[in-house]
This record gives sequence, structure tokens and C-alpha cells, in this order.
Amino acid sequence: MYTPGINGVSDIFYNAQLSNNSVVTNVWTNAYQQIYASNSIIEGVRNSKSLSPAVKDRITGEALFVRSLLYFYLHQIYGEIPYTDSTDYTVNSQLSRMPKNEFMTRIETDMSEAVNLIPTSYRNAEKIYPNKYAAYLVLAKIKMLLNKNNEAEVLLQTIVQASNYSFQNDITKVFQAGSHIIWQLKPGNTNEATKEAILYNFTAAPLSFMVNPNLVSQFSNNDLRKQQYITAVPFQTQTNYKISKYRNLAASNPNEYSVIMRLEEAQFLLAEVLILQGKVSEAIPLINKTRLRAGLSALPVSLTASAAMDELRIEKRKELFSEQGIRFFDLKRWGLLNQLTTVKPNWKTFHVQWPLPAKELLLNPKLNPQNEGY
Repeated sequence: MYTPGINGVSDIFYNAQLSNNSVVTNVWTNAYQQIYASNSIIEGVRNSKSLSPAVKDRITGEALFVRSLLYFYLHQIYGEIPYTDSTDYTVNSQLSRMPKNEFMTRIETDMSEAVNLIPTSYRNAEKIYPNKYAAYLVLAKIKMLLNKNNEAEVLLQTIVQASNYSFQNDITKVFQAGSHIIWQLKPGNTNEATKEAILYNFTAAPLSFMVNPNLVSQFSNNDLRKQQYITAVPFQTQTNYKISKYRNLAASNPNEYSVIMRLEEAQFLLAEVLILQGKVSEAIPLINKTRLRAGLSALPVSLTASAAMDELRIEKRKELFSEQGIRFFDLKRWGLLNQLTTVKPNWKTFHVQWPLPAKELLLNPKLNPQNEGY
């Protein structure tokens, strides 16, 4: 039986995290430090006398984008949280948690402003800075949580139809730089492997980050993703599976960056909002793109809305697993998180949220009450 408190990551793997878990604390602390930095940048740019209007707009838009994205993730992980656009410590240290509807409206407004300020062009060819289309994608996710599916559709159609992007048909190049990438992050040092390549790699004893056997069972033998995205690792009398989307561990790494957003995610989200609006025949070709690339047959456009949504959920799981928490956030949006009872150890209903860090509750009692179950 697993004993909580041994290791931050292992506790989360076993759904045994407590409010003093190091990962629970560090995710909160690091995110709010970056939110503070974003607010500081916005204030500094606003007060600048030397920056041109165009530069001011871009920098402010990028800072709003980062802040809103962080808030989006924090809200999905912890539930109701404080919102601040200030750098005043005396104010920030006494904030209460903002009600969900007000919070979501705030970040919708902020990301909408970011969309208006950030250009469509990238700051450089590496795509390591977000552009307008990256902001469209996050704004679409926010609108989907607010049940504004028609507005999300407009944003997602703009991305999918943009000449800036094209679908990558070669499955061996999905995690290499290319025209299907919307936003990516560069390894910290020149020619260094991505953090994902290092984190998910193991050659003997399994890690907490290995592929769940339930997911492995979802791939048919002729699905090319079973060959390209996961790798069998024999260990003693069993076989474990590691995530092998990022393959370059060599000293020279010219073409693998950490993919934060790619065209496929926008296509899946667009297919979802189309199905929800009864436009199934328009959604199916979007789902088929990754199926055909993986060597599978196309789904018929005659599927019912219910069947189409089921296929989308299966296909999206197989394509985007281990990427930016997408699977967790999808299940949460769909109200299906309790499906994890059968595949995740010790899963309980209250694990839909992490606990608020104990340290933060001591520093600011206004954050109470603690999340249910903790």
C-alpha cells in the first residue's frame, strides 16, 4: 500500500496528494510569481516614455496572454482562486478567491484584449513567442467553458483556415518544427534535448510518467501512433511503456522543441463545437485527419452526434496524450473525470481539484475554506 508524503510526484500519481505536497505548492507559487511578473511588465510598458505604440501593444498583449493562460490552468487545477492585475503586495497578500463566473469573465476579457494587441506574425521563425492565433486558441477554450460554442467556432475556424498553418501528414515529424506548430518552447540550452524527452525516458524500472496500460490497449496494432508515440520497455517479468513523442536525446537537437500548441488541437476543438451545434458532417473530416495519418480508416460523415462525440474523445486521447494536461482538462469539461476511477489508483470524486497549498492558507486565511476532501 502506498504511503502519502514520500514524494511530490508519486503522491499525485497515486492521487494521494495532501495540501503540503511539494508539487501542489510549487505549481501555485511559480504560477503566481509569473502572474506578478506579467503584471509588472504591463505596468512598466504602460508607463514607458520611449517604447513605440506598436512595441507597447505587442509586449502588453504577450503579458496578458501569459497571465490569462496561467489563470486558466490554475483555475482548472485548484478551482476558485484569487485574481489580481496589481503588483501591490499589500493588496495581493489579502485576496479572497474569486467566484467562478466572475473569474472566467475576467480572463475572457483579458485574453480578448491580448488577441487585439498581439500581431498574427511571429516575433521570430522559431515560434517561441505566442502570436494572435495562439491567443485565439486559448480564448476559444475559455469560451467553450462558458458554453459560448458559436463564438469558439469562429475563433477556431480562423486558426484552421489560416494560411500560416498546414497539417503535418508525416507522423514521424509531428514533434519537429513545422507549419503545424502554433506555439513551442525552446530547450534552455543550445542543442539540448526537450524536457519531455528527458522526463519521459526510462530504460529499466518504470517511472510515474509511463503510459497507462489502459491507453496502450486503445491502440489497434495497425495504428502508427503505437509505433511512434509509445515504446515498450521490458522490465523483469512485465512490459512497461514510455512516452516517445520526443525522441532526440543526442547532443545535437536542431528540430525538436516543446510543443505547447499544435494545429491538431485546434482541429479537435473545432470538431467538438461543431458536433455540439449539430454540424456533424463538418466535424468528421477534422477527426479523420489524425486517423488517416495514423494509418486508420476514415469515419463516415453519417455518424450521429453522439457517436461522433464518442469517436472524437477516443481519437483525441490517442493523439494528444501527455500534452499540456489536455486529457485531464477535456474530461473535466465533459464532466467525465470520474471515468478515472477504473484507470487511476485511489481516484476519488474530490480529486477533480487539487488542495490549496497549506502554506498559502497560513499566509492568507482569506483563501479558506480548503477544497473539499482535503
